[in-house]
Amino acid sequence: MKSVKNMTTGSPLRILFAFALPLMAGNVFQQLYTLVDSMVVGRVLGLHALAAIGNGEWLNWLVLSMVQGFAQGFSIRLAQDFGANDIKRLKKTFVTSFGLSILCAAGILCFAFAALRPILRLLHTPEEIFPITVTYLSVIFAGVPIVMAYNFLASVLRALGDSRTPLRAMIVSSLCNIALDLLFVAVFHWGVAGAAAATLIGQGISAAICGLSLGKIEVIRTQKSERHFERTIAAELLKLAMPFAFQNLIISVGGLVVQFVINGYGVLYIAGFTATNKLYGILEIAAISYGYALTTYVGQNYGAAQIRRIHKGVHTGVLMGIVTAAFISAAMFLFGRQIVGAFIAGDPKDAAATVGIAYHYLCIMAAFLPILYLLHIYRSSLQGLGDTVLPMVSGGAELVMRILTILFLPGLIGEEGLFWAEVLAWAGADAVLLSGYYIRMAGIGRTGRDLQEKG
Repeated sequence: MKSVKNMTTGSPLRILFAFALPLMAGNVFQQLYTLVDSMVVGRVLGLHALAAIGNGEWLNWLVLSMVQGFAQGFSIRLAQDFGANDIKRLKKTFVTSFGLSILCAAGILCFAFAALRPILRLLHTPEEIFPITVTYLSVIFAGVPIVMAYNFLASVLRALGDSRTPLRAMIVSSLCNIALDLLFVAVFHWGVAGAAAATLIGQGISAAICGLSLGKIEVIRTQKSERHFERTIAAELLKLAMPFAFQNLIISVGGLVVQFVINGYGVLYIAGFTATNKLYGILEIAAISYGYALTTYVGQNYGAAQIRRIHKGVHTGVLMGIVTAAFISAAMFLFGRQIVGAFIAGDPKDAAATVGIAYHYLCIMAAFLPILYLLHIYRSSLQGLGDTVLPMVSGGAELVMRILTILFLPGLIGEEGLFWAEVLAWAGADAVLLSGYYIRMAGIGRTGRDLQEKG
């Protein structure tokens, strides 16, 4: 039981920070190998290869986000069962969610390959980068079962309060990925396929480390007689996870619309957007980590019927998020131009134009970063309460705001309008999530559930 953590007692600030810190460190390593991947591609293979990967970014995220949606959705029930100290139900939930993860991975894999070429055509992908994008995504999509394995196993560990094992897994995976990137692309000259293969091998290593650790946790260990797929539990898990996955799907559709418009501005513009979007992960490293921490924290405390403690933890998370966002924003303003410049090589005139596009886009996102942090904090808190419908609605708000911005704002202020799509999408989601959270918590208070609190 040493590797699991009960979050229903103790200081929320200390608990959330201690849980989120390993996740942040893990995300730093994950973003490190993502950045190295893009730097190797951009500098060794050139701007066309970098633009090709960027062109497929939203389609890649669409598939990945569905995997993450199901894995994280299943983990909500696990956190609640653990918080309620119902070990029998916890084991049933684990076995059933494991089976569902296999089925979901198979379905997403079929969808990914069926949708690959048609969606790239719909996006009006420039012909000079179309085959490169297809090659890169084909290798990535072949690894969907590996990606599902890692995300599911890591989500289970986080639901039980273990954020350190995913950190260890990500550190080892990232270092392997960086080494393999350099070997496959710079030495073996396997092109973008080599970069994709390095990513999948790293994910496989992460999954193996998480799986080995999970097998040592007593509360989740099952006997043969306990390994039954429970249809009732499966229905409950899908009820939680489907809106989660659909929310990510909706957000991805908005991103694909943005990519469609950007593709009309040429390869240099695509490359500039790609360089900044690779830094997007750095901007939200802490936001994602705080979100995972709050999903587990809220889930466990909701299972233990500690409602006032949930409020205290969420408000603590808001403060942590705003302070962190301000610090990261300042760093991007000071060093962002040098960072995006590290992705770009080639003709000096083209490189300078691409860096200018990337840095301008980065500054706009950095200036409004607290909006993104509030999005993650309130969305994750609602998910911890078992509410995956409102987060799905917030994904719809993101979709509407992205499409409206990308279709109309450039006509009013020029291509500058393209840079505002993300910020306005965050704001649209926040309007749904903040109001939804406080309405939901007020409703829980009226039911008298808080009278059952333990402290």
